Amino acid sequence: MNGRLPSHPSPPAQEKVVPANKLLFPTSVVGSMPRSDFVKELLANEATLSPGEYAKRLDAAVRYIVAVQEQAGLDVLTDGEWRRKSYIGVIAELAHGFELSTNPEDGRPWTIVVDKLSPKKPGFIAEEIRFVRSLTTRQIKATLPSPALLGERMWDPGKSAKAYPRREDFVRDCVPVLRRELELLLRAGADIIQIDDPHLCLFVTPEVRAQYDNADRAADFAVEATNQLVHGIKGARLAVHLCRRAGARVRGEAQHEGGFERILPQLNKLQVQHLTMEFTTPGAGDFAVLKQLREDFEIGLGCVDVTPGRIDSPEVIADRVRQALRHIVPERITLNPDCGFAPGSGAIVSIDEAYRKLCHEVAAARRLREEFN
Repeated sequence: MNGRLPSHPSPPAQEKVVPANKLLFPTSVVGSMPRSDFVKELLANEATLSPGEYAKRLDAAVRYIVAVQEQAGLDVLTDGEWRRKSYIGVIAELAHGFELSTNPEDGRPWTIVVDKLSPKKPGFIAEEIRFVRSLTTRQIKATLPSPALLGERMWDPGKSAKAYPRREDFVRDCVPVLRRELELLLRAGADIIQIDDPHLCLFVTPEVRAQYDNADRAADFAVEATNQLVHGIKGARLAVHLCRRAGARVRGEAQHEGGFERILPQLNKLQVQHLTMEFTTPGAGDFAVLKQLREDFEIGLGCVDVTPGRIDSPEVIADRVRQALRHIVPERITLNPDCGFAPGSGAIVSIDEAYRKLCHEVAAARRLREEFN
C-alpha cells in the first residue's frame, strides 16, 4: 500500500499485562503473521545452512515477530507460524507417509498422503510454543490443522488410494497424530490450542454442498473428527477457527458466500470452549447468528479486515464489536482479525500494515473497556 499509514495511539511503555482470560475484550491474532522475504528465503534454503545456523536465524526471526505483537499491545500471541514451511503441510513433520508434489491446478507445493501414517517427529509444533514461552509472559496460542482439513487437502483419489481407499480412513488416522501433538502442546505451555477448520465452513455454500451426496453428514464427520481430537483434554482453552473468505481475499482467490446459519447444528456440537469467526464482509452474514450458538462458547470475533491495503480505524473495529454486543455479553468476546495474516506460504502481505491493524485492534479494545467496565 502506497502512502503514509494512519497514525495510531502507541501502547504505554510500561503497560501492565493482565491475563487474557480475566480481561474484558482481550486481543489476539488468529495465527499466522506476514512473512518477510528474509523468512521466506530462509525457509526455502534450509538445506544450504548448517542446522545450527538455520536454527539461530529462525530463532532471531521469531523473536522479532513476537516482539511486533507485544509492541502492538496484544494479549494473546503466536509465533506467527514462521517455522512452518506450510501450515497444513506441517503434518509431514509429525508423521511419515507423505510425498511433496506440485498441485497441477495452480503450481503450488502439494503434500499428498501416499502411505500409511507412522510417527516421525512428535513435538515439532510443541517446540514453537516452548520457544515463545521463553520469550513472553503473555498468553500463547498454538494452532493445529483439523483432521478433516487434512483429508480435504492431502488425500488424492489416484495417489492416496493404495494406502487409504477412502478419504475418511485417512482423516481417522490423522486424529492420533494430531492428538499426540496436542498433548505435547499442553506440556510446552500453550494457553489456547486452536484447531483450524476452514473445510467445515465450506458447507455454508450451496455450490459446495451440491458436491456431496449428503453435505450435512460430511459436515458432521468433520466435527466428529475434531471432537475425537480434543476429547478429555484439560489444561488449555480449546478453540476452533472457522474461516472461509478472509484467506481467499488475501490470496486474491474466489470467495465463498453464506452465513454460519447453515452449519449451526454442527457448530453447537463442537466440544471446545471458543469459536474464532469472521465477520468483516457482508457475505459473512449477520451478527444475530451469535445468539443461536451455545452460550458457553467464547467468541473470537473477526472484527479486523485482513485484506491487503485496507486498514480499519479503531472506531470501525469497535463499532463491529458493538454490533455483536446486541446479541451476546461482553465477557464472551475476544477481538481478532478475520483470519491469519499469511494464509498461504506465498501470500504477499506487509508486516508494517499488519502491525498497524493490530495497533488499531488494541486501541479499539481500550475504547470498549472504557465503555463497558
